[in-house]
Amino acid sequence: MGESNNNTTSIQPVTNCDQLNTTVQIEGRILSIRNTQVMADRDLAEFYGVETNVLNQAVKRNIERFPERFRFQLSNAETNELVTNCDRFESLKHSSVSPYVFTEQGVAMLSSVLKSETAISVSIQIMDAFVAMRHILVTKSQQYHQVVMQQYQKETDKRTD
Repeated sequence: MGESNNNTTSIQPVTNCDQLNTTVQIEGRILSIRNTQVMADRDLAEFYGVETNVLNQAVKRNIERFPERFRFQLSNAETNELVTNCDRFESLKHSSVSPYVFTEQGVAMLSSVLKSETAISVSIQIMDAFVAMRHILVTKSQQYHQVVMQQYQKETDKRTD
């Protein structure tokens, strides 16, 4: 297996997404919407080196490959929250069309629809980023659980003394 880059120090929550380094990390573009990790169509288009409308047209031509669990359109409220929390989405503020977001499975499917060397390479990098984000979430969850258990143990010890 090749080396993987698990640089987690650049990962930012959605509310701080405008503070990313100039060399944008893929991990910093992964958003949590509807309790699902997703990437916006405009971010994916940027990584793939195509216009957003070209990406969405390719998806529409192959819509049977993109069920709702792979790709969904944001509601107006979700779009407004995204615009409020992240300046790079400000152009959506007055847009009549809400963006689409893609889950990890949707991103994997994009490489088969776009069919270019760039699409394959970028999709692999993005899949690695999703895996890294999942690893971080599991690690943080385990750390949180340990802290809660330690606090509970301290409180229990105080009661028994």
